[in-house]
Amino acid sequence: MKSNILASAIAATRRTFVSVAIFSCVVNILMLTGPLFMLQVYDRVLTSRSVPTLLALVVLVIGLYVFMGLIDLVRYRVLTRVGHRFDEEVGRAAFLSQVSAPIRSGPLAAKSEPVRDVDQLRQFFSSSGVTAIFDMPWLPLYVGIVFLVHPWLGYLAVLGAVVLFSIALLTDRAARPVMRQSGELAAQRNSIVSAGRRNAEVLHGMGMLSAVGTLWEGVNDKFLAANARAADVVGLSSVLSKVFRLFLQSAVLALGAYLAIQEQISPGAMIAASIIMARGLQPVEMAVQNWRQMLSAQQAYRRLRALFDRPEEAEPVDLPAPKRDLMVDTITVVPPGSRTPTLIDIRLGAKAGTALGIIGPSGSGKSTLARVLVGVWPPARGSVNLDGAPLSQWKPDALGRHLGYLPQDVELFEGTIAANIARFSPDATDEKVIAAATTAGCHELILSLKDGYATMLGDQGAMLSAGQRQRIALARAIYDDPFLIVLDEPNSNLDGYGDSALNRAIATMKERGSVVIIVAHRPSALSATDKLALIENGRLADFGDRDEVLKKVMRREKVDNVRPAAQLQKPQPGQKTQPAAPQNA
Repeated sequence: MKSNILASAIAATRRTFVSVAIFSCVVNILMLTGPLFMLQVYDRVLTSRSVPTLLALVVLVIGLYVFMGLIDLVRYRVLTRVGHRFDEEVGRAAFLSQVSAPIRSGPLAAKSEPVRDVDQLRQFFSSSGVTAIFDMPWLPLYVGIVFLVHPWLGYLAVLGAVVLFSIALLTDRAARPVMRQSGELAAQRNSIVSAGRRNAEVLHGMGMLSAVGTLWEGVNDKFLAANARAADVVGLSSVLSKVFRLFLQSAVLALGAYLAIQEQISPGAMIAASIIMARGLQPVEMAVQNWRQMLSAQQAYRRLRALFDRPEEAEPVDLPAPKRDLMVDTITVVPPGSRTPTLIDIRLGAKAGTALGIIGPSGSGKSTLARVLVGVWPPARGSVNLDGAPLSQWKPDALGRHLGYLPQDVELFEGTIAANIARFSPDATDEKVIAAATTAGCHELILSLKDGYATMLGDQGAMLSAGQRQRIALARAIYDDPFLIVLDEPNSNLDGYGDSALNRAIATMKERGSVVIIVAHRPSALSATDKLALIENGRLADFGDRDEVLKKVMRREKVDNVRPAAQLQKPQPGQKTQPAAPQNA
């Protein structure tokens, strides 16, 4: 199971948690230093008036407190390292799952934020809530010592512990649903912000900024209300536990004073019992104060466990680089998050060194086919094969080296132009980057920029025009001469010069033995193709040589255009035909 990623990360921290438990044992034993010191001062030093005894006790206490402080510091630092190690074990898998969620599980899954969940767990490991969990098991020790002082004081301490635990349980019952709602609203709020950043130009250009701001404000108001309710619940519980602990401490003093008056315990024992009981109940109070963070961490862990709780795929073998052909074997495709297939029984192929054009009306499934060809969406039935091997049998990183993809909506990442062209590969060379840009016809364009290939691009390459982004994305698609290159509307933002550069790039990649797939509406992008596939209503309507398919398409369009005109001229049933106007002699 993929949950092994999370389980192994937790298992890797268990030995460290054993160390933390040992440190907690030492710290909690040393916490008795103060009460025992006070007991000795009241019962021995004050009665004997011995200054040397007092000095010896002070020196001993200083040494014990310094040692306790060092152990507590080590415990805190170890817990911090536990959080960092957990992040190292799970963080990469969480990131990959988050960026893959929209294409694997549909738009709803895109709202999940596993990276933020990992952050929450890492922060929780170094919080006071974890130390409270490790200190809480020592409550029976403190209560037992109070029992040794006097049973009545012990019973009072047990009653106080029961009340504090009851407050904690009531806090959990009241805060859990509110915290769940708050988390869902926070994810929805962040989703609106992300969508707004991606579509900033549309929001400003079409005057939608105020409307989207109102939408975000409505969700934010609900989030703030849920957050406030959760804070109120935890705040009330925190105040109740604090006030009750202070009251209980005073009650122990009062009962201890009564027992001291009755000469059943000494005044020093009275003070010591009060301090020991307060120290024993402090972790419970601390847990109540951190209950909100503990619930958030628990919910984050459950989301991560659900995310990784999927069957583990078998590790593919290293296949040789494809050289022969692409074969689409009767695929049916259902987009993620949908139940309706957009492609049905598509079967086509292309040999190395050829270009295949995909045409068809809008909404026919052309872009869906492009996504399937590069493995973004898996087919529900059938397979896409390179040299006879289905894409599912390739390792993702190895497959990516043999694929080039120019999507319809071009996205460039924050970084240099060179890094974007090289796909941020650590093994990239300047020669390969320049070769890709030259083949794509954007080398001179890049050199015309102030910093050339070192030009830093902002989010989505906003500093470049749409045509410039598309040409740089084309260079990225053909970087390092991949075997299969899929171009979805590659000339949608190009001028005449860009069209010519695109066709030259396609011809060059064909000469190098690549299979080039072009999804296009504009005929200029089809001049370099050898074959055409016509997609209509999700089915393959025609497939063959480019010129033959184009002739059929043009012939059918001509018939379709003539038929409505004839229908307009044909008299309707019951309609009288008007006589022709007389001709002048």
